[in-house]
Amino acid sequence: MKVEEKGHTIIIKDTEGNIQTFLEKVTDQHNSYKNHNLVLDVTQDESVTIASLKLCSPLSKIHKKGKKSFVIVANAIDFNSVPASLLVVPTLLEAHDMIEMEEIERDLGF
Repeated sequence: MKVEEKGHTIIIKDTEGNIQTFLEKVTDQHNSYKNHNLVLDVTQDESVTIASLKLCSPLSKIHKKGKKSFVIVANAIDFNSVPASLLVVPTLLEAHDMIEMEEIERDLGF
């Protein structure tokens, strides 16, 4: 697990290739990330499926209640099958773009 902070966003990269273990570590350390926008980068794990991404739903809900963005970066999935409750994008650049859009929406009161 590699953690990188860029301004108001924390990017956490899965370096082990096991999304369940990665998600457990992120969940355990959530208190230290809860005041930042969070990007989970699982592009290294080629075995990521929609079912494994759905495991992120509880953490996503908790994080979004704090009025912060929660974005998952994955590239080997069918994006049309991702549940609407999760925000999944194929690249880090798109993750940053989504966070900026969500921040603008929050600033405008949406």
